[in-house]
Amino acid sequence: MPEPSLVEVTERSGSPLDVSAELAENLEALIEAGQQAMVLNLIADLYPADIERILSHLPLEEAKRLFEWLPADVAGEVLAELDSTFRARLLREVDPSRITELVDELDTDDAADVLADLPEEVAREVLPDLEDADEIKQLLVYDEETAGGLMDREYVAALPSWTVEQVTEEVRRHAEDVDIYGVFIVDEAHRLLGIVPLKRILLSPPGTRMSEVMETDLITVPVEADQEEVARIMERYDLVSLPVVDAEGRLMGRITIDDVVDVLREEAEEDIQRMSGVTGDEEPTDSVARIVRGRLPWILAGMVGSGVAAFVIGTFTGALSAVPVLASFIPIVMATAGNAGIQSSAIAVQGLASGDVWVSDIARRLVKELLVGLLNGFLAALVLGLCIVLVGTFAPEKIADAPRLALTAGVALMIVIVLATIIGAAIPLLLERLGVDPAIATGPFITGSNDILGTLIFFWLATHFYLS
Repeated sequence: MPEPSLVEVTERSGSPLDVSAELAENLEALIEAGQQAMVLNLIADLYPADIERILSHLPLEEAKRLFEWLPADVAGEVLAELDSTFRARLLREVDPSRITELVDELDTDDAADVLADLPEEVAREVLPDLEDADEIKQLLVYDEETAGGLMDREYVAALPSWTVEQVTEEVRRHAEDVDIYGVFIVDEAHRLLGIVPLKRILLSPPGTRMSEVMETDLITVPVEADQEEVARIMERYDLVSLPVVDAEGRLMGRITIDDVVDVLREEAEEDIQRMSGVTGDEEPTDSVARIVRGRLPWILAGMVGSGVAAFVIGTFTGALSAVPVLASFIPIVMATAGNAGIQSSAIAVQGLASGDVWVSDIARRLVKELLVGLLNGFLAALVLGLCIVLVGTFAPEKIADAPRLALTAGVALMIVIVLATIIGAAIPLLLERLGVDPAIATGPFITGSNDILGTLIFFWLATHFYLS
């Protein structure tokens, strides 16, 4: 590939926000040619998130070289944007002193995430040299998917006796390092008493004490709260910052809206993957081996379900030999059962994820799904029955006793749809009650079980009512 000039790349890449495949290709050529100054000039105005996109689309060796060229402050911010798998691969051969330099550029919550992705021996070497080592150690104690693992330790706190003038000075002192939405008011034991929004501080007289202007009606979360619950709380109450407290009510940290946006995206991606029969943690930058390990178990599980359905069909070979036309209904029954189950389970999973559906709603939810299944089943059965009657009328040599077959197939399809709809709604609710991610209920699990039930019900009815 001919080496592009700086002018050519600049003209084709567009604005700094236009992170296109063409820009990545041109940067790859420049990196291969060792044009460090030209590459850094091209990405100088890009946001860390945009540089992350470029890195994830480059071959690993070129990505490592570009990351090595980045200034420490930029590389640190980019590091926080990378997905955990790719970040670990990128840092695999980086000198620990360089990692220390980069991690020191991060907020404590992001620094803890980076250290958690490093090999244990590297993390042990890096941690003691970090500026915020003590605070990061405290964060590493918490599970990554809890409020404790999500929070950061950078915030501004004040005593209730402090005046607006004192607090303003404290805000100025931390403004360079902390995104400040408000000041937390704590007592001598660091128990959270209230919060004062930044706007109220700016509008209050200098001598006003915090106890006079603080809001005491607080929404907090415990350190062990699940990150999904944290995201739901912040979305429901339109919060930009959420304090995290321990069992004694002491302020441990805060969670900001930018962290929650990441959680919402990650949880949505995880649910979609699990509903599609993937482990839930697959990333575009994963290796082929890792992707295969994540997908193969679900493929094999689907094969087992299909194998059982095939066994069910095999037990009715006599009916198929007597009336071969019954074989044409197999894909109709299996596809319809699978679709009905997936529809109801997807809505149940979505409702549980958003908090709109509660586990206590099982009875009411199942009654509603029963009515939906009955109506959908009746209409689908009516359409199928009419099609069979029409075929029997215009091609009687293909179907014997079309009205009877239409009634049998229609009743079977209606029962299948009702059962699939109820099962699809019930299983996610039951899994949620058992503490299992309900997203795994969809995909191969629901489809396989409904295939088995659908074929069993159809052939049983066909044998006892159509062929008898």
